[in-house]
Amino acid sequence: MTATAIKKQFDNYMPLLTTKQQELLLEMAKSLLHIDTNEKQISVEQYNKEIEAAVKRVRGGKSVSNDDVMNEMEKW
Repeated sequence: MTATAIKKQFDNYMPLLTTKQQELLLEMAKSLLHIDTNEKQISVEQYNKEIEAAVKRVRGGKSVSNDDVMNEMEKW
């Protein structure tokens, strides 16, 4: 997907979000741009272990649905 296509989609979705959701998205973008150079990358093995653990949690019902997150965000 091109940068122009991404921007167009982003511009179409932004007005559909509440102000609080837009603020959250802005904070997420800002945090993505802040790269900690002291942070070490994990190994592929560690990465795979973390993915497997996350999948186990989800399959075990230890997750939060998108609807629940959106409902909680509305209270902010």
